[in-house]
Amino acid sequence: MNEPAKTPDSADPHAARANPAQPCPGRPHRRNVLGWMSVGLGALATAAAGAPILGYLLSPILKTPKNEWAELGPVENFPEGETRLVDFIDPLHRPWDGDSQRLAAYVRRDAEGSFTVFSVNCTHLGCPVSWFPQSGLFLCPCHGGVYYEDGGRASGPPPRGLYTIESRVSEGKLAIRAGRLPTLQAPG
Repeated sequence: MNEPAKTPDSADPHAARANPAQPCPGRPHRRNVLGWMSVGLGALATAAAGAPILGYLLSPILKTPKNEWAELGPVENFPEGETRLVDFIDPLHRPWDGDSQRLAAYVRRDAEGSFTVFSVNCTHLGCPVSWFPQSGLFLCPCHGGVYYEDGGRASGPPPRGLYTIESRVSEGKLAIRAGRLPTLQAPG
């Protein structure tokens, strides 16, 4: 026998769900949910990777400058015409630096009362140089670099004289600008 034709009003309410191409009304489609999850996870990964890079790029702007001056002692500790080795603590040290926070420099007081402060590192490969007052020379034990008492290159493989460190006298005490790499200075 003939069945009567079904009208849309008499359709089975679950018939629309049987067709996967049509989403249920009021519920998001699975593809939309997966797409939004992919976008969200991508944004999260970008933020996780970008935060350290952004912090690195902005850190020089956001940091407060530290005091880079290290006191070496009273001016009376440095007699005219003598060169002395002075130890000091790096003003830019970190808590985990340990013994590497202890640095050294050679201080020479000229006859007119001005100071010249030399880095202890050889300009060839950075080995520490030694001062020999009997000969008036700085000698590098690694490769035979020799420097005059004014820091100028005398002989050996070093390409230039010793690096000098900026100094100042304030309230009767000698201080140097520490924490800077001497290789950033122009050759002189």
